[in-house]
Amino acid sequence: MKIAIGSDHAGFAYKEEIKLFLNRNHHEYIDFGTKTIDSTDYPLYAIKVGQAVSNKDADLGILICGTGIGMSIAANKVKGIRAAACQTAVCAQATREHNNANVLCVGSRTNTMDEVLELVELFITTPYSNGERHQKRVELIKKYEEEQK
Repeated sequence: MKIAIGSDHAGFAYKEEIKLFLNRNHHEYIDFGTKTIDSTDYPLYAIKVGQAVSNKDADLGILICGTGIGMSIAANKVKGIRAAACQTAVCAQATREHNNANVLCVGSRTNTMDEVLELVELFITTPYSNGERHQKRVELIKKYEEEQK
C-alpha cells in the first residue's frame, strides 16, 4: 500500500514518527512536507496529499496538524476525497468501514503519539464494508460532488 503523507509545522514531529511506523510495517509513502518545524500553511499540504490520492498516485492519505480539523476541511475540497478528522479508534475504524474515507486527519495537540499510531494502523488496515446502505451513502456524496462542476 502506498500512503501520501503531509503535515504543517504542528504535525511535523508526528509525521516523522508515522513514517517510521509505515517503514516498519512495509508500507511505501510519499512525503509531501512540510520538512521543518517552521510555521507554514496547512492547506498547501492537505491539497497535495488530496491530489495524490484523488489521482491514484497513492492508495490512502494521512495528514497531521494541531487538531486534524483544518487539514480535513482543506483536503475535502479536492474532488474525490473523503477526509476524516479522527481522535478515537472507533472513528478511525468506522470512517473506513462506513464512509470509505481515503484520507485520515489527526492532531498532534489532541492525541498522543501512541494514540495516533493506533489510529493510523486502524485506518490503513480496516477495509470498506461495501454494504448496500454504506455504498448508497458514498454514492450520494459522489453524485453531489459531480453536480458541483
